[in-house]
Amino acid sequence: MSQKHLKEAFISNLNGTSLLEISLGLSLPPLCLLCRGLLLILYYLHYGEPLRSRKHSLLLDFLVLVSPLLFSCTVLSPIIFFIPTIIAAFCAGIFLKIYSQRKRESRVPFRQIVKDFQETYLDPEYIPAITVFRVYVNVLTSISILAVDFPQYPRRYAKAETYGTGVMDLGVGAFIFGNALVCPEVRQKSHVAQPKFSNLARQLFSVWPLIFLGVGRLLSVKSIEYHEHTSEYGVHWNFFFTLAFVRLAASLLLAIFPKNNSWIVAINLAVFYQLILNTTSLKMFILHGSNGRDTRVGFLNANREGLFSLFGYLAIYMASVQVGLCLLKRRTSVKGWVQAAWFSLLTVLVLFVFLHVSQAYADPVSRRMANLSYCIWVVAHCLTFLICFVVTDLALVFTKLLVKGSSVPCCWDVVKPPHTSAKRGTEAVPIGREGKPSHICLISAINKNQLLFFLLANVMTGTVNILIDTIHSKTAFTLCILHLYMFFNCSIMHILHAKNTVLKFW
Repeated sequence: MSQKHLKEAFISNLNGTSLLEISLGLSLPPLCLLCRGLLLILYYLHYGEPLRSRKHSLLLDFLVLVSPLLFSCTVLSPIIFFIPTIIAAFCAGIFLKIYSQRKRESRVPFRQIVKDFQETYLDPEYIPAITVFRVYVNVLTSISILAVDFPQYPRRYAKAETYGTGVMDLGVGAFIFGNALVCPEVRQKSHVAQPKFSNLARQLFSVWPLIFLGVGRLLSVKSIEYHEHTSEYGVHWNFFFTLAFVRLAASLLLAIFPKNNSWIVAINLAVFYQLILNTTSLKMFILHGSNGRDTRVGFLNANREGLFSLFGYLAIYMASVQVGLCLLKRRTSVKGWVQAAWFSLLTVLVLFVFLHVSQAYADPVSRRMANLSYCIWVVAHCLTFLICFVVTDLALVFTKLLVKGSSVPCCWDVVKPPHTSAKRGTEAVPIGREGKPSHICLISAINKNQLLFFLLANVMTGTVNILIDTIHSKTAFTLCILHLYMFFNCSIMHILHAKNTVLKFW
């Protein structure tokens, strides 16, 4: 077999892993984020000032936020069930150290601390969980697209062929989910009147880079005979095209239907698509082609997975719009966010019940078709991921209250409550933020240039695969390559952020 066919066989005919293993894996990024925050607070407690060195900040962020994920999806994957417990225990140790070493004058009874925490006002204009969610989906995707070509990356984490729940199957849906959280329809103030199709016109202009990147990827892959998994999207289709068309279709639907009812549109789309799959020959066509022998003759046959899965991804996008609208409801206190987290958790439990029913009576999870079970699975896990980040942020706010003056990048700001005598609509004022420059941290750096980061990861992945025989790489070499690859990508984002440069011109 040629090198191209060897690599294609290496990432084909896989069945995924268990829902439990994926859920445990999703707990790692929030725990890493918590660990980073606690270390920064401990540093402030000891030195009386925040960590200001950009080099040290980048190194800390990479070693705590990225490196553990690289290890957990390679050499530590056999003990993945123990890693969250180990990191959680380490975080608990740091917290106890902070609690025991805080200044005497700030020592108040624990019960009083909890009461003050519940009444704490948070900056309502910035929800860090959304930013961190989108950045981590990008980081995890960037790690996986290269790591999957190395033997140290477990085959059960790669995309399943037809049915199954691989880590990378979730990543595709999570990318769609994350994009919808910050779409124009979500960010637009409800009281601001705008033309009905203004957001559609804006999306028409904003998706052209995705179309351009999709065409560029298609031409480059075909010209250098780069290995590709045809049953992912088809012969000519790719994820850039999917993202562009889903955004356009969603804007059209949101111009027709009220955005507050987007969850109803999502349910109808997913259920109707599943009914068509089960009652017609569409399922057999997607899986085996028009002749039943996996033909790729004709545009529809050649790209059937990419074209028909648009319905499922569109349902995920619309569901995420509803989540985004719920998250952006004005909550200024910790108590409000605790209630929101509980409500979201109940929603997740209901979704997992529906997932069990859907898999039993409709179809197992299939990323290839983006069927009903896949849509429910993605939304449930993404919502779980978001809740974990919200809880992490609340835990860091609680710790910051113990150590007055400490700060954590990409975490909630404690704010002064608005004056009760002030006129209605007065904003709460962030404490200590007036006139201060934003923190230089890896999360905000990647967030500023997310599309560039994803594009750079794709280019670097292709370069590494062309230069290196990844299939036969030794463990030490694999870890070295993956760390250099991610550190290079992160460093570029960090430099751009330090120069306040955003490479976006559309």
